[in-house]
Amino acid sequence: MLFDKLETLDDLLLMCLKDLYSAETQLVEALPQMAESAKDGRLRRGLERHLRETEEQVKRLERIGKSLGQDLTGETCVAMKGLIKEGQKLMSENATEEVMDAALIGASQKIEHYEIACYGTAAHYAERLGYTDAADLLRKTLEEEQFTDTKLNELAKNYLNKKAE
Repeated sequence: MLFDKLETLDDLLLMCLKDLYSAETQLVEALPQMAESAKDGRLRRGLERHLRETEEQVKRLERIGKSLGQDLTGETCVAMKGLIKEGQKLMSENATEEVMDAALIGASQKIEHYEIACYGTAAHYAERLGYTDAADLLRKTLEEEQFTDTKLNELAKNYLNKKAE
C-alpha cells in the first residue's frame, strides 16, 4: 500500500505518477512482442515508433518525479498488467494475419484509452497544485497518447478491419 491514508491531492498525484511509471515501464517490455506479432508493416512500424515514444515518456515521468522529490518506482500498475496479459493471450490465438492485426489494434487502443484517462487526471492534479512544469510534461504525453489512438483508429477503420472481413 502506497499510503496509510490518502489525505491530499498531492497524495493522489503521487499515486497517479507511480501508476503511470509502472504502466509505461511494463509497456516498454510488452511493445516489442506486439510489434513482432503485427504482420502489416504500417502497424508494426507504428508500434515500434510508439515504443520509442514510450521510452521518452518514461524519461519524462522520471523528470517529474525528480522535480517533485519523489521516487516513482516500487508500485505495480495492475490495470496495465491485466491489459498486457490480455494482449498476450490474444497473440497466442490461432488467427489469420489480418484478424490478428485487427485484434492487435483493439488491444493497443485499450491500452491507449487507459493511458489517456490516467494522463488527463494526473495533468489536472498537477496543474491544480501549481506544478506547471509537471502539468506541461503530462499534457505533452497525453497529446502523444491521443495522437497514437487516432492513428490506430484510422488504420483500423480505413484499412485493417476491411482486410480482416
